[in-house]
Amino acid sequence: MSFLGLDKVGKLFTIIRANGGVLKSLRKLYIYDDLKLGTLVGTDKYGNKYFENNEYFYGRNRWVEYNEKVGIDYDGSMIPAEWYGWMHYKTDMPPTKSPPVAYKWLEPHRENLSGTPEQYVPYTTTPPKIQSWVPPKPKK
Repeated sequence: MSFLGLDKVGKLFTIIRANGGVLKSLRKLYIYDDLKLGTLVGTDKYGNKYFENNEYFYGRNRWVEYNEKVGIDYDGSMIPAEWYGWMHYKTDMPPTKSPPVAYKWLEPHRENLSGTPEQYVPYTTTPPKIQSWVPPKPKK
């Protein structure tokens, strides 16, 4: 089977079946540019799902599927700190197995809004270096 590559076709059908069929697989392929097969490790409080498959290369074997309501407008800052450590191999224990210590001084996670309309942009108080040209008015 491996000589003709039929094992790869079988793996493709397994991945499509695991991702919910052809239409859902095409949707995931559109959103994430990748189809993967893995085990669900956990879900955070925002609805993001974290997966792992050690058959893939190290560094590519852990991934996140963001909450469906964000669509294609997802960002890496949507991952909370406890899952960030697991995603970046700081620890091999996901927060579902060893929950982080909840300090009272710790602020809850927020998404980074830089570059979005929701982000505060201060008013500039410096005078402009270049004055715009105003055409002269015609004399009457």
